[in-house]
Amino acid sequence: MAIIFQNARLVNPAQNLDMQGSVKVSRNGTIDTVVFAPETVPTGPDDRLIDMSGRILASGLFDMHCHFREPGQEYKETLETGSRAAVAGGFTGVALMPNTIPVIDGPLGAAYIRHNARDLPIDIEIIPAMTVESRGETLAPFGKLVSYGVKALSDDGRAVPDTKMMRLVFEYAANFDLLLIQHCEDASLSEDGVMNEGPYSAELGLKGIPEAAEIITLSRDLQLMEYLQRHKLNPPVSPPRYHVAHTSTRGSLDLVRQAKAKGLQVTCEVTPHHFTLTDQDLYEAAEKGNYIMKPPLASRENRDAILEALADGTVDAIATDHAPHARHEKECPPDQAAFGIIGLESSVGLTFSELVHTGRISEYRAIELLSSNPRKLMGLPPVLFEPGEAANFTLIDPEEGWTFTEDDIRSKSKNTPFLGRSMKGRVMGIYHKGVLHGLE
Repeated sequence: MAIIFQNARLVNPAQNLDMQGSVKVSRNGTIDTVVFAPETVPTGPDDRLIDMSGRILASGLFDMHCHFREPGQEYKETLETGSRAAVAGGFTGVALMPNTIPVIDGPLGAAYIRHNARDLPIDIEIIPAMTVESRGETLAPFGKLVSYGVKALSDDGRAVPDTKMMRLVFEYAANFDLLLIQHCEDASLSEDGVMNEGPYSAELGLKGIPEAAEIITLSRDLQLMEYLQRHKLNPPVSPPRYHVAHTSTRGSLDLVRQAKAKGLQVTCEVTPHHFTLTDQDLYEAAEKGNYIMKPPLASRENRDAILEALADGTVDAIATDHAPHARHEKECPPDQAAFGIIGLESSVGLTFSELVHTGRISEYRAIELLSSNPRKLMGLPPVLFEPGEAANFTLIDPEEGWTFTEDDIRSKSKNTPFLGRSMKGRVMGIYHKGVLHGLE
């Protein structure tokens, strides 16, 4: 049975496409026909017709920063439950960070993920560690990891603290054309910190994490990157590529702007919780555990800087940093709470509610940040709306109002501050790997 998505708004920034049209998908999961309004696809007696009037058929969304906890912490999340959460959130692919138990830092760990992800409904990319066990002391085996299809590295959860080691990371990664994703945090400043350092942390009596902890590490890395490029020491095959994970401060965004102006290959992502919430929300919350994260929820000034950077093009991607935790790890005093929240199921709703419907960005720009840009940054082939290509779609109703509840969560964990929040813009489903999810 073929499926025809009729009268859709087709949005695919990888092709500079934003037009009304219809797509017919054959029973083997490949695109048969693409037509643009007013033309329509003829339907056969066995075809399934899905009316997409007023809705978006987007290139499949891709989240380049997730934690599925397997191996080692399956009580929080597994590859299977994380994939269900991704499908519910409209994502046809994700990239997984390495801070599992044990850390994914070599070909054995990469092979484990590849093997166990092959039958899942989404694509899973692996982002292994830059250094062995993410300790910042010994390089991971970059060459062997590349042979397993790895395209990016990160010690996410911590930054490489030693500048000499970071130089080696830059030089080796450039020779393999690997993207480096840095969790920018000076641990000597943030150690034992719970929330953003400021008046709210002082009033709550919680140790603060200064925003300088993020800015200092980023500044060091960018200066090192510029030095290596300017002096062309040990010239690599290609210039190093550097991506700032979960950027949360004005100072960091200004540094990214400056680096881009100098021609450095620097990109950055932001999360929905950082462009939606501030440290005041944590202060006012009765139960604070689900507002504890790294980097911490920042000041209103920094939140506004993120909104500006999303609008002016400084930000390259929206990523959830989906970080599941069990209830007992969040329903506790804030200084004992685990860092992080889930985000896959609420990402599209928050993006459309807080950015699109407020006029800060267009629907096209939202799809660019959630779909085509993350794939491009990760070095993945683009999704194409062309006959013969595999159908890889996310279906979105940009106008549907809804309230986020636990019934919407498919993750094994429920740690989110957004329960009960009203949103506008909702995922209807995905079509990927020959299967339609969400409209059955």
